[in-house]
Amino acid sequence: MNSPISVSTLNTQIKSLLETTFINVSVEGEISNLTYHNSGHIYFSIKDEKSTISCVMFKGNAKYLKFRLEVGQMIIISGTITVYTPRGSYQLMCSKIEPSGQGALALAYEQLKSKLQAKGYFDQERKKKLPLLPKKIALVTSPTGAAIEDMKKVATNRWPLIELILVPTLVQGESSKFDIVDSIKYADSLDVDLIIVGRGGGSIEDLWAFNEEIVADAIHNCSLPIISAVGHETDFLISDFVADIRAATPSNAMEIALPDINENRIYLDTFINDFEKILLNLVKNKEVELKNMYKLFEQNSLESRFNFIKEEIKILKERFHSNFNQKIQNHQSRLNLLKEQLKFNNPKNKYKNGYAQITINNKLINLEELKPKDKILLQTPKTIALCTVEELKKQ
Repeated sequence: MNSPISVSTLNTQIKSLLETTFINVSVEGEISNLTYHNSGHIYFSIKDEKSTISCVMFKGNAKYLKFRLEVGQMIIISGTITVYTPRGSYQLMCSKIEPSGQGALALAYEQLKSKLQAKGYFDQERKKKLPLLPKKIALVTSPTGAAIEDMKKVATNRWPLIELILVPTLVQGESSKFDIVDSIKYADSLDVDLIIVGRGGGSIEDLWAFNEEIVADAIHNCSLPIISAVGHETDFLISDFVADIRAATPSNAMEIALPDINENRIYLDTFINDFEKILLNLVKNKEVELKNMYKLFEQNSLESRFNFIKEEIKILKERFHSNFNQKIQNHQSRLNLLKEQLKFNNPKNKYKNGYAQITINNKLINLEELKPKDKILLQTPKTIALCTVEELKKQ
């Protein structure tokens, strides 16, 4: 029988055996009992349908983890077995973790996209409108990349009046996300109209800084409109969803941000032609209106009024004289008629020997009109006889 050993000795021997035997293992399992510690370490377990093993990922390795661990998630762990001697317990110390069946970057991308969407970072209502005619644009990009040259070329051809302010920025590498955040904050403090954040194409790893949450926060909190122009047309980054406008490429960002000077020249020519036509028609209409007003003024001037009144007086005088003469003529005609009647009816003018004028009630009457018993006056210039008709004979 072997001599007994202490518990510490046994645990030490087990530790030596396990840690030298399981130096680099790869294990697949489902996450449970997950804890993100304030220290930056991650404690959890992985399990299958029969067993469970404790795991730890220390801060030094956890900072390189691209996605966030979640309970129930299937993962593949690369690491070593370690033994905690005082308790005689062992655990899997993780150096690398990948999602099972899915790339870590792809999962991290979807996790962050869902998180920011839930926070309203992608809402159209919060997106700012781009200025119609920007005067200054801040470019948050690398000073040595092809993107800056492409943007300068497009800007020169499209709108030479624009002033571009370069904010030199690291756009690739582990520390680039912090530099991008600082550059966005600095650009936001400048006297510019909008900001373009971007870089040329590359692998998903090269572009990953634009998928970081702190970059998304910086874009969301910026007071100026931001265009995200990262990679190629097929690349969609988190910055594209958060920014006010997404451009397919850096060159396309300039096309979106700047008006086309040639289109504006055509517009101005058309505007000038339309303005000249409108002005010419306006002048012609005003000339006609002025002529009509002049005629109206002439018609209503004092001279015109005096002439009109003089003409009216003349017409009234002519009408008065005409009416007066007409009345005189009418009265003269009546007088002449009365004179003729008087002359005709005057007994002196009608008197002949053996003839007398017959009247009844001072009305001259013919002999043929008399009836028996009529009282009549027979009158000559010198004598009036009152008579009664006794008898009438017709011949």
